Amino acid sequence: MTTYNIALLAGDGTGKEVTDEAVKVLKAVGNKYSITFNFEPSLIGGCAYDEYKTPLPDITLDRAKKSDAVLLGAVGDWKYDSLPPEVRPEKALLGIRKALNLFANLRPATVYPELTELSPLKENVVSGTDIMIIRELTGDVYFGTPKGIEFKNNEKYGYNNMCYFESEIKRIAHVAFKVAQARNKKLCSVDKANVLDVSRLWRETVADISKNYPDVELTNMYVDNAAMQIIRNPKQFDVILTGNIFGDILSDEASMLSGSLGLLPSASLSDGKLAMYEPIHGSAPDLKGKNIVNPIATILSAGMMLKYSFNLDKAHDDIVNAVRKTLKDGYRTQDIAQTGMETVSTQQMGNLICDRLLSN
Repeated sequence: MTTYNIALLAGDGTGKEVTDEAVKVLKAVGNKYSITFNFEPSLIGGCAYDEYKTPLPDITLDRAKKSDAVLLGAVGDWKYDSLPPEVRPEKALLGIRKALNLFANLRPATVYPELTELSPLKENVVSGTDIMIIRELTGDVYFGTPKGIEFKNNEKYGYNNMCYFESEIKRIAHVAFKVAQARNKKLCSVDKANVLDVSRLWRETVADISKNYPDVELTNMYVDNAAMQIIRNPKQFDVILTGNIFGDILSDEASMLSGSLGLLPSASLSDGKLAMYEPIHGSAPDLKGKNIVNPIATILSAGMMLKYSFNLDKAHDDIVNAVRKTLKDGYRTQDIAQTGMETVSTQQMGNLICDRLLSN
């Protein structure tokens, strides 16, 4: 029997509630395919600060590095807002991404046929949308130096450095082209090359890498136009490649095409075997303990783990199909509740998905 060790980082707020359901689904996959998943819980975020006075303890990082994959819930809580920036829960996300070299963030934005009416856009605009946004995750202004706030010319002056090495652009470009090859062979690289020197390097480097992938159609788009086009005509996109800050903004924008943050997963990959999987939504501390949050994004993140870390494409497809069957059968959590549909709890949604996975 194959065994995989999963570092389970539930985090804060409703993180444990949604990861519990993902664990439940992974155990169902294990029963179906004779796979053993060992889950090793560790603290991250605010709960880690409460215990260790740091949001990313060494013990958590060590367990993550020794695991086969990392499953993360969410971090953050308003009660930590008064902490110094270096120990706030969100600092753990940047820290673990950098420590594990998780440079490639894959964020699918898929509009399910059963949920098109939830989208803020017209059904004919969003129906059939299936975008994969690939965001470089360990460079750009979030990690660039120098940075800080100082007193200059008799006033406060804040600065962050947007920077990329050519090698960083090359490695994320290779990831994007390979993903595009496995999809519809269309890649749109998003930058601001008409203004930024770093974007000109980005565009030149991506164009150079494209020579290795003649079967993939490469186009370029400025980020402001891309933001407009995602709303105007999202179906024109297949794979979008972009930098850290642009990807952060565009992926959140694209997530709303589906109508709920509770539906969309993500994968953060390194250039080794280790990867981290998490929903794109936050910790929703106001909903903690109410058993009403949507676990689908976390369950689908676990599905991405099966695909990208363990090459279990069939098991990944089983999870996706089980989620779609559950939605087609009319079950909804509170965030996607619709007239005439049955509203279910977090735990009930997990159970329903497991039932359909095992009966498929």
